[in-house]
Amino acid sequence: MITLPITGTQRTMDVAPAKIIAVGLNYREHVKESLSFDHNQLGIPKEPVLFSKTPNVLIGPGEPIVLPEIADSYAFPEPRTDPEAELAVIIGKRGRHIREEDAYDYVFGYTCFNDVSQRNIQKSDVSGWFRGKSFDTFGPIGPAVVLRENMPDPQNLAISSRINGELKQSASTADMMFSIPFLIAYISRNVTLEAGDIIATGTPSGISPIKPGDVVEIEIEGIGVLRNPVAAEQRR
Repeated sequence: MITLPITGTQRTMDVAPAKIIAVGLNYREHVKESLSFDHNQLGIPKEPVLFSKTPNVLIGPGEPIVLPEIADSYAFPEPRTDPEAELAVIIGKRGRHIREEDAYDYVFGYTCFNDVSQRNIQKSDVSGWFRGKSFDTFGPIGPAVVLRENMPDPQNLAISSRINGELKQSASTADMMFSIPFLIAYISRNVTLEAGDIIATGTPSGISPIKPGDVVEIEIEGIGVLRNPVAAEQRR
């Protein structure tokens, strides 16, 4: 469980979701760049591409992203783990078959999310993206939660990532192909959303690999900077 401050209040929030539902390929330019390293990619999706990340991925600001030893054991010719800047939507109340026009009523707040992805395993696992997306520490979140009522337009926020201070991703949440209300409505037609659940809304283009010793920063306008170092796994 991660505890984050709630911006503009003296309160904190315990982030302990039952579900983390992530959206793949939700920025057009990222779809295009994905084709460069995944030739099985089908192109522009006709509906949201959903996958899950398990709660063990969650870490807070300043905690290390740990690159798993098991990935090294495969001796991939070009091993690659990427951070991904994403706007996280935190659900505020239970909902099923939510109407798109009512979707924001079900939002508690917003924060930054880093959808760390081990690409070699993500591409090669027969079962899909689960393992490459759900290693321990592969979901940094924070640095704070901004309440829905204090975020006038979550669909028009600058979003970026930096590695060692070098800008890698730079876009706007306005560039999403599937909007936040559409995603909430669509997901709730498939599964019941519960208070505390997290929807990670996708990443823009510009993803770049990380290695031990790097520092990753995810920044979203109106929320702040989520900063995490990168380390190799050390057995205890």
